[in-house]
Amino acid sequence: MTKLEHLPKLKTADECQTMTDVRHEVDRIDRLLVELVAERQSFMGAAARIKESRDMVYDEARIEDVIQKVLKNSEIVGLSPNIAEPVWRLLITQCIDFEYSKFDQTHKI
Repeated sequence: MTKLEHLPKLKTADECQTMTDVRHEVDRIDRLLVELVAERQSFMGAAARIKESRDMVYDEARIEDVIQKVLKNSEIVGLSPNIAEPVWRLLITQCIDFEYSKFDQTHKI
């Protein structure tokens, strides 16, 4: 996985005085998030390779387990559940679609 050039952290949210300050930090964080989501995606590829059956890709119990862990961690760090839950549900949905595609490629379906 190729890494993006990281932007330096210049200020905390409380220290920002201008929209330029805010935008710099948002851009910095977005780069980090892109890298983390790409890393997460790589594990969906691994799951597609490891799973023996296509019907193992969608796992409702695992989805709800992930959501509950995300909500618990969100509460600890102060992330609104109104942001966390829908973002992770969409992320999971897209990752499942990606995994189906990788499964089909890997298993020549």
